[in-house]
Amino acid sequence: MIHPADLPRDRTLIMGILNITPDSFSGDGLVVGGDVTRVALEKARLFIENGADILDIGGESTRPGSQIVSTQQEIERVVPVIQAIRQETDITISVDTYKAEVAEAALGAGANWINDVWALRADPQMAPLAARTGAPLVLMHNRSKSGEVILQQRLGGMYQGAEYHDLMSEVCAELLDSVRIAENAGASRHAIILDPGIGFGKTVTQNLQLIARLDEVKGLGFPVLLGPSRKSFIGYTLDLPPEERLEGTLAALAVGITRGANIVRVHDVRQAFRLTRMVDAILGSV
Repeated sequence: MIHPADLPRDRTLIMGILNITPDSFSGDGLVVGGDVTRVALEKARLFIENGADILDIGGESTRPGSQIVSTQQEIERVVPVIQAIRQETDITISVDTYKAEVAEAALGAGANWINDVWALRADPQMAPLAARTGAPLVLMHNRSKSGEVILQQRLGGMYQGAEYHDLMSEVCAELLDSVRIAENAGASRHAIILDPGIGFGKTVTQNLQLIARLDEVKGLGFPVLLGPSRKSFIGYTLDLPPEERLEGTLAALAVGITRGANIVRVHDVRQAFRLTRMVDAILGSV
């Protein structure tokens, strides 16, 4: 397992996204009938072949306007996939969930990390679980409110009413609040990764600013994960649907890496691998 305290300094890690959902915003969800576990396993193999360091497996869509699924349904989606992947490989597996019961089942099935899109604020049992198991934690900033979302069929959800007096200072302060929740429960700060939460309760302009100023999140002293892949701020900037956002995603990743991102969370692993290796080589040459 990759541990946050031991991340390489000369290489950006790639987290490949496996959405075990029917309603992923990116159109890559795998619950579409048939043998979902087999399809997910094939995709996991391809991701590993193309350079993924981590697989992030989620059973509930987090896109604006998505349907909440029950804890049991989420467990039934992710656990068989995690078990199948773990039987084949020792790659680091992250479970994308804000529910402690789902996270516990996933860890029991072979997952290593917890990727909490509500940064321990949605389920009070998540922080004690992380402390008890020692599982590394990705804490993502999130101010999402369904009433602030405008949905366009072609471009997806966009947050309109997300107000910040000082975007970066508030994002950083709220991330540190979540770090304190983790530490107060007994989790190690050395097992924590911070995610600025691109697309979660931010306007298009705020998302662009977060990437341009990602070094301020990095300055908090934790590894940083960046997840702009195919998100609607790219769609609204370029006027493109999710399936045409590769170039915009790669541009966001390149800037984010120069600002200190340690891990990038992506749908397009092969292209992201090439991008990260090139940016890493440029940054490592000076």
